[in-house]
This record gives sequence, structure tokens and C-alpha cells, in this order.
Amino acid sequence: MEKQKKIKLANLILMIFTAIYGFANTTVAFDQMGYASIIWYVLAALLFFLPSALMMAEYGSAFKEAKGGIYSWLAGSIGEKWAFIGTFIWLSSWIIWMLSTASKVWIPLSTLISGSDKTQTWSLFGLTSTQTIGLLGILWIIVVTFFASRGVSSIAKISSIGGMFVMFLTAIFFIASIVILVANKGVLAEPIHGAHSFVASPNPSFSSPMALISFVTYAVFAYAGMESMGGITDSMDRPEKTFPKGLIISTIAITIMYSVSIFLWGVSTNWTQILGKSEVNLGNITYVLMNNLGLVLGHSLGVSAGTAVGLGHLFARLTGLSMFMAYMGSFFVLIYSPLKSFILGSNPKLWPKKMTKLNKVGMPAYAMWIQAAIVAVFIFLVAFGGSAANEFYLILTDMGNVSTSFPYLFLIGAFPFFKKRTDLERPFEIFTSKGWTNTITTIVMIILVGGIGFTCLQPILEQDYMTAFWTIIGPIFFGAVAWIFYRNAQKRDQVTSTDED
Repeated sequence: MEKQKKIKLANLILMIFTAIYGFANTTVAFDQMGYASIIWYVLAALLFFLPSALMMAEYGSAFKEAKGGIYSWLAGSIGEKWAFIGTFIWLSSWIIWMLSTASKVWIPLSTLISGSDKTQTWSLFGLTSTQTIGLLGILWIIVVTFFASRGVSSIAKISSIGGMFVMFLTAIFFIASIVILVANKGVLAEPIHGAHSFVASPNPSFSSPMALISFVTYAVFAYAGMESMGGITDSMDRPEKTFPKGLIISTIAITIMYSVSIFLWGVSTNWTQILGKSEVNLGNITYVLMNNLGLVLGHSLGVSAGTAVGLGHLFARLTGLSMFMAYMGSFFVLIYSPLKSFILGSNPKLWPKKMTKLNKVGMPAYAMWIQAAIVAVFIFLVAFGGSAANEFYLILTDMGNVSTSFPYLFLIGAFPFFKKRTDLERPFEIFTSKGWTNTITTIVMIILVGGIGFTCLQPILEQDYMTAFWTIIGPIFFGAVAWIFYRNAQKRDQVTSTDED
């Protein structure tokens, strides 16, 4: 039998970089906090990304034979009940990602066709633009579920092409920004007013101390995804050396990339002139900034006004094409992959029988349609709740950030219990001191609880109860559903909980 090829250091760094770094995260950061977002991204890397990733690596190496991913990690640390609830909330983060993306996917398509985002002018059957996008989002989720449940997953290969386009896009952004900086003799479009520019946001929505602290969820979200890396330690070449080395190099590289990218947006973008407009929102921010980058590049090179506008539209269309393909490819995988791995990896007695059945092409079709129905209902309620476009995309972004950050409360909180187990073989171990483990766990938990708490609390204090409701509801709703599932399973099949009081 041919020996399986081991993952080397360079491959590992590339895998971590691809899983974590998001080009669109830099545009959202610049929109929300300007240059001041850099310090938060650096702090999030040091106080969240690095320690959390090391914890995931320990989980993954100790439970390397388990097929349930984070469910297996939690079940082996804090028991089946909390593992089921925690993983259900983790699954909800992907469901809310689908909810958000099904609504945002039309923006790159509109930009590809028109050269700029025209979705705010779209209207079907006399509906508002937000309601129209919501309706199209529901249609998208139904169509993707229909094809994916029948095993038509080859379209997922488009995501790798989309990923290549996004890398190409990042290279264009860096080169264009440096050319503009040189052509303008170092003058920035967004001027720096001393240290104040790196601690204070130009965005009025992020001027209060509470809003500043709530931004930590944006920074945490930008580094999310490392839980998927912990499961591959057994495939690495000398994991005890390769993983920490790859992790440290990746942490430094990703932090530098994020910091430099955020700074470079200030080369071409004046926050007040470009981002202070009402038609700019968290859904179209990347396309607006890329369009402006092309326009400013044209002016800096001294081309005609028409050519500069054309260059802006070209950059925006390229961004639209890249993001649309990446969204589409990711959607066809994520619509079944997290759901399938959770259902197959957990105790089948915890689920209604229909949920665990796979169809003839190996897809959990019934569970996928239940998931599609939940996403469709959520999209309908948010889109038809009376929000304007900018509030609609802010709600979707906040929902995504909180639901993505929330499962880490379980993973980080369970870590000291995982470390207490003496019956596990630990081929990879960084946290060898109980005091050090508890200290790091406490710091990361404070950051997570603070970020999530302030993100949920801020709209309440501003009396924006609709945003507050949708920001909080995801983890609470899915956590409650998981608890009901577990209680029903106990009654139905007398499932014995390992952590009953």
C-alpha cells in the first residue's frame, strides 16, 4: 500500500492562510474603524488566534481517530449533552453564514453585470430592494439545496478558481495601492492625524467605548476557522514541530497581511468622501472600494476621466466575478458538509430517524431541506422586517460575527476539562502547566464574552431593538432547539447523559 503523503511546513502554512485570511474582512475593518482597526486585529491575533489555534491542535491530536470533529472534542471533555448543544450552535454559525451569503451573493452578480452595485434599485412585484434581495436569497437557497441534495457537487470546483481570483485580486490591490502611493508622493487619501488615527474610528457608529470593544467580534471573525486545522495533525510530518512552527509563522503572516491591507485602503480611500455615503453598506463595501481603487489609480497615472472610470468598473467587475464564484463554490459544499459531519459524527439516537438517513447519493436530503426551510424563514423575517439596505447588511454581519464567535465559548471553556483527563494519549502538547492553561483560557474567554456581550448590548443601548434581537437570536434559538432535541431523545430512547446532574 502506498504511504500517505505527509503535510510539510510550507503546505501547512498555505492551508492555514487559505482557511483564515479573508480579503473582504479588510474592507469591512476599514469601513468600521479605519486605521484604528489595525490595533484590534493585532490584539485579536495575539490574545485569541494563537492561543485558540494551539488549543484546537491539542484537541485534534488527542482525538485524531474521532469522526465527529468538534462534537467529538467536546463530548470527550464536557460530556454528550453540552457537546451536542455546543456543536448545534457551531452548525448554526454555518446556517447564519448561508442566510447572510444568500442575500449578499446578488451584489457581486450585479457588480459583474453593471460595473457597480445596483441591487438597491432592484424591485420585483412592487417590493422594496431589501425585500427583493430577500426573495432572491430564498430562491437561491432552494435551488442550491435541490441540486446539492442530488449530489451535483462538481460545481464546488469553482470555489478553487474563485479562490485563485481572490488571490489575484489581493495582488492587484497591493500593486495598485503602491503605484498610487508612489505617484502621489506618499500622500494618503485618508490622512493620518498622529496616534489618534490609530485609536479613534472615523465611523460615527464606532465612536463610543462600547462600540470599540464590540469591534473585537469583527476581529475574532476575521481569524475564525482554525478549528478545522486541529483535525489534520495526524497527517503532518513531525506534527509536534511542524504544527507550532506553521502556526506561529501563519499568525505573523496573516496579522501582517491584515494590518498592511487595512493601511493600504487609506492610500486610495478617503473615509468621509467614499464610505460616508448612505448607499455604501457592509454588503457592497468591497466592490465600492475596488471600484474607487481603479478610479484613483487612473487619476494617479494621468489617464483621461473616462479611462479612469472604466478602470474602476473593470476592478469592480473582476471583484464581482471572483466573489460570486467563491460564494457559489463554497455554498455547494457548506450546504451539506457541516450538517453531514455533525449528524454522522454524533450519537444517532439524539436525532429524529429521518434526519440521519442518507439518500442514494450519500446526502442527508431530509436534514438539508429542514435546514433550507430554517434559512428561508430567517431571510424572510429579516428582509421583510422593515430594514433599509445598510441596516439589513449590518444585521446580517452582526448575526454572522456573533454566531461564529459563540461556539468558541464552548471549545475554549471545555479546554481545562479536556486537560484534566489522564487517559488520553497526547502526541502534541503545548499547555503543560495547569496554572498557565487556566490563565490563557480565562484571557481568551474574557475577550470572547466581552466582544459578544458588547456587540449584543450596543444596539439595545441605542434603542435599535430589531438589530439587537437578530444579533442575539441565532445562538439562543439554535441552542434551545438542541436542548429540545436532546431532552426528546432522552425521553424517547433513554439516552444516558454522561454529565447528568
